[in-house]
Amino acid sequence: MAANGGEDILKRTYSLYEPKLLEGAYIPQIAAYYYKQWDGFEMKFHRHNRVEVMYVISGTCRVDTESQSIRMKKGDFILIDADVTHKLHVDKGSPCRMLNVEFHFAEEDSAAPSMKGMAEGNQAVARLLALKVPYVLLRENGDIYPTLKNLIHEMDAKTSDNQLMISLLLSQLIIRIATLAVEVTANEAYESNEYVSTLIRYIHQNYDRDIQVKDMAGSVNLHPGYVHRIFKACTGRTITEFLTSYRIEKAQMLLTHTDIPVVEIPDYVGINSSQYFSTLFKKITGRTPQEFRSPR
Repeated sequence: MAANGGEDILKRTYSLYEPKLLEGAYIPQIAAYYYKQWDGFEMKFHRHNRVEVMYVISGTCRVDTESQSIRMKKGDFILIDADVTHKLHVDKGSPCRMLNVEFHFAEEDSAAPSMKGMAEGNQAVARLLALKVPYVLLRENGDIYPTLKNLIHEMDAKTSDNQLMISLLLSQLIIRIATLAVEVTANEAYESNEYVSTLIRYIHQNYDRDIQVKDMAGSVNLHPGYVHRIFKACTGRTITEFLTSYRIEKAQMLLTHTDIPVVEIPDYVGINSSQYFSTLFKKITGRTPQEFRSPR
């Protein structure tokens, strides 16, 4: 069922991460909501200028974006930002019942909580608005579905004096989702850090061999593409940059504290070309390997 709201309100909608939300009195407003059970359904890819919450009441489904496929089951829900291309898929014979809520933002003078006010008064909302991700997949914690049902009940009541209650319930929903989202991303960051620590140990123990990203990804049972992303996010460097830097660091140690011939140093640090080693060494240190050793 569609909520009240004119075309000019729709023209003033923003992404959840639109900076203007933190500059003015932008009030979240329900644009549409509905219950629906699907069985053997394939939605076309689409996008809209509203933030969407898709909650799985029963069964299983899959939500696809242009780059990801997200499996969902009972109690899972996903927050999808405005203008993110997505579609829903439900297998035949495995019905999925969902509750969908879509909301946008309108700048107006109102007693209802604004996004700016919520961000200033709740750290989780502020952090949610800074995530800048196309979607967040979350799991019911006992608060989300009751809030959704209360919100829909007020929307269906169609009374003239319950608009503030609707705004308060929508604000409550956003705060509860933000709290869960922050917890999930914090846990993911912790897990990523654990994986990155393992990857760094792998590099420390194997830098002298011809290792590749797929070897490192295999050591933590992750896809190489995902390993690239979490390593760069946690260290600020790609795996290749980190490995190269560590190899040159070890080469400097060998040049300074051993009598190993310069021509053999590349083999000790896992680089199979003397010319390439010299090029990397000078690029990082500003000196050739011979120049680096000459002060000894």
